[in-house]
Amino acid sequence: MAESKSDARPRRDAEGRIATLADLIGVVLAGLVIGLLVLLLFDGVFQLIASGRLGQSNGWLAVILPAWLFADDFRAWRGGSARFVAALVALGVGVASGLLAAGVATGIVFGLPPLVSGGIGAAVLSVAYATVWFHGVRWLDGRTG
Repeated sequence: MAESKSDARPRRDAEGRIATLADLIGVVLAGLVIGLLVLLLFDGVFQLIASGRLGQSNGWLAVILPAWLFADDFRAWRGGSARFVAALVALGVGVASGLLAAGVATGIVFGLPPLVSGGIGAAVLSVAYATVWFHGVRWLDGRTG
């Protein structure tokens, strides 16, 4: 019944790099959902203990698991300066777009809790970083995506 071929995600090439953009974004979104659920759980527990308001945790903390995945993929691109340039550009685009999205979300809906606005910012940052990183490092390294 057990197959010898593994369907583990994300799929990786021979050097340990994530093989497809869909795998990268899928794992990033799964990490974001897990991070937001853990933050919501912690926030709920602290709300019960301290009688605070729910949703006051910083939603940006949900980016921890995706950042771990990005660091792992960064390490897999050994040698050359392409990975450093791609990572810096992707970080700039990701942070700028995430801050913009969180600011717009907070501005449109006044009173939006930090967990929600930060979660929106973390999601936009992660998807933007993943997209720019995936295509950028391959382009700079002379590979095709």
